[in-house]
Amino acid sequence: MRFFSEIICNKVLLTSVGAWFFCQVIKTIINFLVTKKWDFERLVGSGGMPSCHSATVCSLAVASGYAYGFDSFQFAVTTMLAIIVMYDARGVRQETGKQAVVIKQITEYLEKSKTTKHPPEFDEEMLKELVGHTFLQVVVGATIGIIIGIVSGTFWI
Repeated sequence: MRFFSEIICNKVLLTSVGAWFFCQVIKTIINFLVTKKWDFERLVGSGGMPSCHSATVCSLAVASGYAYGFDSFQFAVTTMLAIIVMYDARGVRQETGKQAVVIKQITEYLEKSKTTKHPPEFDEEMLKELVGHTFLQVVVGATIGIIIGIVSGTFWI
């Protein structure tokens, strides 16, 4: 039982989870304002504005700095983790999203051009296009995470 109480009392962890949750709610609201439809998948989905990945790891790094010192091993590890996650969110995952768009276009083209007796078969499930983040989404997410980390570190940790 002590294990669970230590987890729910871990202020560094709660700060980063709070940053993630805050950004997911913001992302859902922004999506509603743009599409005029509520899409509650955005509460847990990846991609979109702001980058919850960036907010989570940046708040984790800043909160670790406040809790253990900005010259600590913990701050160093969480900072490097933040850099890797943000690079991945912007680079690899963004390219994956672009590929999903092209693959969907190819699939739709081939489905529309069923002129042969044996057209190719495709899985009806569409690929997820909102996988990665733009540079702006990463910067906004990182900024939110840093602010949440500073506020948490100043008033709570």
